[in-house]
Amino acid sequence: MDEIRFTSFPRTAPPAGFVADIVEVFRKHSASIGTISLEKGLTSDGVLTCLKPDLLQLGFQVEEGKQAEHKIERPVFFGENGVPTLRYEIDAFHPQWGCGLEVEAGRAWMGNAVYRDLVQAMVMVGVEHLVLAVPICYKYNSAGRATQHDAYKATVSVADALYSHGRVKIPYSLTVVGY
Repeated sequence: MDEIRFTSFPRTAPPAGFVADIVEVFRKHSASIGTISLEKGLTSDGVLTCLKPDLLQLGFQVEEGKQAEHKIERPVFFGENGVPTLRYEIDAFHPQWGCGLEVEAGRAWMGNAVYRDLVQAMVMVGVEHLVLAVPICYKYNSAGRATQHDAYKATVSVADALYSHGRVKIPYSLTVVGY
């Protein structure tokens, strides 16, 4: 099984041209971030730190740290004098591609981060494509037993439902990357 996988949505269109470049960054670092081979996966910050130099080289703005001035924010609403009144944080953003990137780890699925990311991207100004990176294999202990969950498979399943259903219109294209 490939350590890095991806699926793009809607499935009726080919992936955006830049998706291959982004996936290549994940593949380049698969030995350090890949959840299939690692005994314990990195945190989302750890994964982003590994990817950051290559993302910057592609032209992404990347979160520098956890303090407010180091965050990447995208506006949602604008108020008086055009000043953003609501902004959401995103791990990285490529202004020319209109591409947002969210890296989730560990509890990406069980902590509902995937749902938050999908919804927040709907209302962020300028996000035309979202790359949502999630573990292929989240390993954890439950009741003293080693357990694992395929967050990638579960995330692709949710994206399939959203992009295939007639009641929902997602305003951006999506690529789910499993690492």
